[in-house]
Amino acid sequence: MKRKLTLLLTCLLASISLTIAQTSKKVIGVVFSEEDNQPVIGASVVIKGTSIGTTTDLDGKFVISNVPSSSRTW
Repeated sequence: MKRKLTLLLTCLLASISLTIAQTSKKVIGVVFSEEDNQPVIGASVVIKGTSIGTTTDLDGKFVISNVPSSSRTW
């Protein structure tokens, strides 16, 4: 009985770890011009090494959803 309980807990922890590792992220930000520190309208923001991206709005803001957790640079 103790062995079955240990095996069950091990499988449960392994599946939780796999689920957490595969969750996606959301990237939120604002793009400013280096020259005049004003928001940049219509700038393209892309996750490096993917085709996932968006453009900034009228305030220079952007949101990219469903970013793979393996992505580290954009």
